[in-house]
Amino acid sequence: MPSATEDSNDTSNGTAYSSIPTSCPSCPTPLRYSGSLDHLRYFEITPIIGREYPDVKVTDILNAPNAEEQIRDLAVIISERGVVFFRDQNDLDMADQKKFCDLLGKLSGRPEENGLHVHPIYRDTGNLTLSDGTTDENIYVINSEAQKKIYKTMARRAPTEPRDLSREWHSDSTFENAPSDFSFLKMEETPPHGGDTLWCSGYEVYDRMSPAFRSYLETLTATCAQPVFKTAADAGGYEVMSPRGSPLNVGDEFAPSHPVVRTNRITGWKAIFAGVGLHVTKINDVYSYEDQMIREYVMRLITRNHDCIARMKWTKNAAAIWNNSCVWHAATPDTHLVNGNRTGVRASSIGEVPYLDPDSKSRREALDIPII
Repeated sequence: MPSATEDSNDTSNGTAYSSIPTSCPSCPTPLRYSGSLDHLRYFEITPIIGREYPDVKVTDILNAPNAEEQIRDLAVIISERGVVFFRDQNDLDMADQKKFCDLLGKLSGRPEENGLHVHPIYRDTGNLTLSDGTTDENIYVINSEAQKKIYKTMARRAPTEPRDLSREWHSDSTFENAPSDFSFLKMEETPPHGGDTLWCSGYEVYDRMSPAFRSYLETLTATCAQPVFKTAADAGGYEVMSPRGSPLNVGDEFAPSHPVVRTNRITGWKAIFAGVGLHVTKINDVYSYEDQMIREYVMRLITRNHDCIARMKWTKNAAAIWNNSCVWHAATPDTHLVNGNRTGVRASSIGEVPYLDPDSKSRREALDIPII
């Protein structure tokens, strides 16, 4: 069963077009928080994005008598706040991490046929093993040394100037036809400092644009390509994994088109999605300079509006869960400057094909928050 539908004609208000899905059959009406997590202590990272539960164990939520209600409510909170942080998850094993991430997607309306993402180059011999020496197709190992091995097939020129860190921004698996909704990262080891991760609100970036420009971006799609996976597989003599968490995520093309503006299925709010990021290779159907201008403008809004950003100072066994439909994230690649390794494990659920409901609203419109 497909996870999105398309209109055959433009909608009357001009906010959704024939190449952009306008609905999701499996998606519920926007979910509402029921109050099941009101007993937990938390604080907001900023007024716009992020929340931390400083003394909550994810396993307590998973094992609660009303676990499904609490997990569904947490999915709503993550989708509203963008990202949620936890500390000291030393009792959380990988099986429970995977189960929790899977339930976040399942209980919040993702397509029934979907599950956890499988990394395309899981078969690569350069991939690092887990701490016990095993591997898991649903777990991506984060390691400050890993990219040097995994992406060694990429052509690189010797650097002649400081690295442009804006290229770090991305949302997970946008190179898939059905990208990730929730990602759940637990950091196992950290250096004494460095390696922070930042998240930026796609809701707020959308709201910072003029209504006319937002309406124009709603007509556009972007190609989200990641050719390195096929290159690595060809060089290693193996096939990429397939399917990868959805019947739609098959083959080795890795170049889908996604809407620049999408609707979050859980909140019903609009966010900039495929307008910027590591996997976005071009804005479709515009001239090359227009493509560059649009992506640079979105990046300008990210870098000049730091109130849209939540920053995580990692500690051992800390965890973050975020909704890729409404945030981008970026690691800070500075751990080579300090002693110590940065290692973690990440699971990601696969959500629906990105769509834009022409009747959806922005976050500020839905919450009646003025822009000033």
